[in-house]
Amino acid sequence: MLIAFNKPYGVLCQFTDRSTPPRRTLADFALPADVYPAGRLDYDSEGLLLLTDDGALAHRLTDPRHKQPKTYWVQVEGEPRDEQLAALRNGVELNDGMTRPAQAQRVETPAIWPRDPPVRFRKTVPDAWLALTISEGRNRQVRRMTAAVGLPTLRLVRVTVGPYRLDALAPGEWRHL
Repeated sequence: MLIAFNKPYGVLCQFTDRSTPPRRTLADFALPADVYPAGRLDYDSEGLLLLTDDGALAHRLTDPRHKQPKTYWVQVEGEPRDEQLAALRNGVELNDGMTRPAQAQRVETPAIWPRDPPVRFRKTVPDAWLALTISEGRNRQVRRMTAAVGLPTLRLVRVTVGPYRLDALAPGEWRHL
């Protein structure tokens, strides 16, 4: 079984939380029994999360050797310059080493749901959206990459993992693939 889930902002990618007060988890969304996340999305990231009951499939989807491309829509602070996009395309030096080259381009504001809570708006600081595709999955990698080129991430929405797409799923909704 393979499930596509649109993980809302502020939800943990696990079924339990031991913190006080407890945070929202995957258990809050009536997902089928015995499925587990194939990969992670940060608490403050949104979008496509795949869940499966098939360990071999989960491994194929998440093991870096399989290089499954993942595409994100990234709202960044600032106006991206050509050299910043080129740096993302060539790979960025992070504290844990050089990233693989990414596909990076500026895109129009995507037609997606509003975030709750909204991203802070500042009249004096422009923002822009990028489509960024990576083939590795380091901890908070996209946020660290955009920050390293001078474009801090304001909002991060994963829209594809390999051949699987978020499509029209609303936050908190899921479907069988």
